Amino acid sequence: MSRIGFIVPAALFAVTAITSNEVLSQNDPSKPVRIVAPGLGGSGDFASRLIAQGISGPFGQQVLIDNRPTGVIQAEAVYKAAPDGYTLLVAGGSVWIFPLLRKTVYDVVRDFAPITMVERAPLLLAVHSSMPVKSVKDLIALAKARPGELNYSTTGIGSSFHLAAELFGSMAGIKLVHIAYSGSGTAVGALLSGEVQLQLGSPTALSEHVKSGRLRAVAVTSAEPSVLVPGLPTIAGSGLPGFEVLGITGMWAPAKTPAPIINKLNQEVARVLNSPEVKQTFFNRGAESVGGSPEQLASAIKADVARMSKVIKDIGLRLD
Repeated sequence: MSRIGFIVPAALFAVTAITSNEVLSQNDPSKPVRIVAPGLGGSGDFASRLIAQGISGPFGQQVLIDNRPTGVIQAEAVYKAAPDGYTLLVAGGSVWIFPLLRKTVYDVVRDFAPITMVERAPLLLAVHSSMPVKSVKDLIALAKARPGELNYSTTGIGSSFHLAAELFGSMAGIKLVHIAYSGSGTAVGALLSGEVQLQLGSPTALSEHVKSGRLRAVAVTSAEPSVLVPGLPTIAGSGLPGFEVLGITGMWAPAKTPAPIINKLNQEVARVLNSPEVKQTFFNRGAESVGGSPEQLASAIKADVARMSKVIKDIGLRLD
């Protein structure tokens, strides 16, 4: 577990200092704000550190990064914390997807108050360069002609990549064979070697191999074309209307955190995420910083849960 504190002089920010009558109670002015973040080095960890650097000055507090290995462990560390704004959660899809796959002690809607969507990015549908496929329609036609013969790689059963591919297969009416690997590197390596034929994966992990010609990019999973992967059509606009899968990272506080605290946190975190420098930093890493309303995050999670619940039920997937 890693805890890293950021102290930024409040004078760097044009924000009035928080008083005892304002949010983030000053009963213990030396108490740091703690962001429970994903494991070291990932996108959620990176985002948490940028946020910590940006909000520590206005809050007049240390902001500590507490890294936990998975979304479930993160959530378990936060859901019973005091609803005072001092303990926050930054996490991705595993926080709301894993409860659909196995029993957890928390419920995302019941036990957490949304603050803001931190970042989002589409997945990239890519095929091995030897495949006679240049479009979504080509891929669907080939899969129908060769049922059960096309394999796709993922980082594991129940991962966002797995569920996205199953959603694609279900909506397209095709049968794809799932091959799970131990991590992103081996999953991409299997596609590069031709061991599998396609992947719905991270644009960051796949784009360099598309540029080299070893893979062919077919489409993105966002509802609209993405500036992160310019020039590619969407799956939704290529014959599967309504298809959408996004990699989302959000920020939450424990449930029953007072609205003024949520609003203050939303205001400050959104300010950081919407600054031109931070937006460019996220873009360079293959993601879009968002910093929207709590309602936007809640709506996006609700829609994703609805989509993935159906997929999980249709394929009979449980991890208990």
